[in-house]
Amino acid sequence: MKYLICNYDIYINFFLELFTLINPIGMIPIFISITGLQTVQSRNKINIISNFSACIILITALWMGNIILSFFSISIESFRIAGGLLIIGIAFYMVKGTLISDFEKKKMLYQTKNVSIIPLSIPLIAGPGAISSTIIWGIHHHHFHNIVGCSITICLFSLLCWILFQSSHFFIKIMGSTGINILTRIMGLVLMSLGIEFIITGIKLIFLQLP
Repeated sequence: MKYLICNYDIYINFFLELFTLINPIGMIPIFISITGLQTVQSRNKINIISNFSACIILITALWMGNIILSFFSISIESFRIAGGLLIIGIAFYMVKGTLISDFEKKKMLYQTKNVSIIPLSIPLIAGPGAISSTIIWGIHHHHFHNIVGCSITICLFSLLCWILFQSSHFFIKIMGSTGINILTRIMGLVLMSLGIEFIITGIKLIFLQLP
C-alpha cells in the first residue's frame, strides 16, 4: 500500500493517457448509435459486458501483453493496422445505415454479447492505441506494485466509462430514432477516418523501423 500511495502520480498519468486515447465522452454518440434501438435492459447489459470485457483486455495487456505479442511474433504496428481495418469495416456499415437497420429487424434477438465485445469492447474501447499504450506502461513500470496500481487504475477508468454510457439514455430521449440514424452515419465517417489514422500510423512506424 505504501508503494501505491508513493507512486500515485504514475497512476494519475496512466488514467489521463487512457482518457485521452479512448475519449469516453466522445464515445457516447457511438454507443448511442450502436445501442440506440435496443431496449433499456439490453442496452444496460451491453454497457456492463463491454466495459467489463475492455477492463479484462487492458489488464491482460498490462500483465501479459508483451509476452503474447512476442509469442505470436506480432508487432504493435501490425496490431494498429489490423484494428484500423476492423474499424473501417464497421464504419462502412454505419455510413450505409445497415448497422441500425439490422438492429431494427432483430432487436432482442440480436446477439448482445457479440455487440458488447465487437465493436464496443474491442476495438472501440480497448483499441490498438489503448492496448499498445497499456503494454508500454507495463514494460516501463514492471514492478509488481506498479502493475497492481495500474490494474486498479484500469478498473476505475472502466467504471467511469460505464457511468458515462449509462447516462446515454438521456441523449436517446432527446434525439429520437431519426436523430440516431443521422448520428450513426456521421459517426461512421468519423470512425472511418479514425481507422485510416490507425493504418497510416502503423505503416509509418513500420517504415521508420526499416534500415
